[in-house]
Amino acid sequence: MARTLKELATMSPEAVEMAANGHLTVLPDVASLHLHFAEAIATELEANNSTDKPTRLIVPLGPKGQYPILAEICNRRRISWANAHLFFMDEYLDWQGRPIPRDDPLSFIGQAHEALFDRLDPELRLPEDQLHFPHPFHLEYLVEEIDRVGGIDTCYGGIGIHGHLAFNEPPVYGLWRVSAEEFKKGMPRVVFLNPETVTMGAARWTGGDVANFPPMAVTLGMRQILEARRIRLYCDGGLWQRAVLRAAFLLDPTVEYPATLIRDHPDWLIAADRLTVGYSL
Repeated sequence: MARTLKELATMSPEAVEMAANGHLTVLPDVASLHLHFAEAIATELEANNSTDKPTRLIVPLGPKGQYPILAEICNRRRISWANAHLFFMDEYLDWQGRPIPRDDPLSFIGQAHEALFDRLDPELRLPEDQLHFPHPFHLEYLVEEIDRVGGIDTCYGGIGIHGHLAFNEPPVYGLWRVSAEEFKKGMPRVVFLNPETVTMGAARWTGGDVANFPPMAVTLGMRQILEARRIRLYCDGGLWQRAVLRAAFLLDPTVEYPATLIRDHPDWLIAADRLTVGYSL
């Protein structure tokens, strides 16, 4: 198995698929990936509703293209969210570690409502007290709520520029070092965002305005992600995500690419479009 990103970069997409050993689903394009993502959540909700079981999910705001599709599916198929419990992965904070306003275009709370919840028919919507976002002043609240509802059925998410899940970025604390086993036990916390994350976020969402991009965030820990019964990650980034996708499957497990740490989980899958995997379109 290749062990460096330089070696991984030379692998054909067919070789990557083979090395993924059944843990990679390749979709034709980004539109197909977002539809697949939306259908996965809708089907899980529908199946649990049919047997009167709760649906307990961790969900991301990156990707987010699946949410308008999911709202349309739920409205058309009359899929209720009344017995669902949603835990969003993270939220941006300002330089003082306080949540950015909900009306800020970068606010994950605001984006979640605009992309999904406000689009659902009123009678299908999730009760507000079953919708949870991490808060920097109440870090234990999400842990307590996850325990109270019986744990997480599925953790849905994306993969960041250096393999981070939620904002569980590679820990850079001067001389301090965190082992992989310690990192996997990480709990909700406030973090300073790594420069790569700020640069990537500014390039994608604020026209490159790095100076005014939120420098901090609050995140669920790796422990909450890894304790989910299933992990489903979706990569819609195209060229910029190609290296971290390959790292997730083929790099030795390391805190430098946190997505590599999911490979010991009993039920995990990553979906990506053909461009991200490396195929020519």
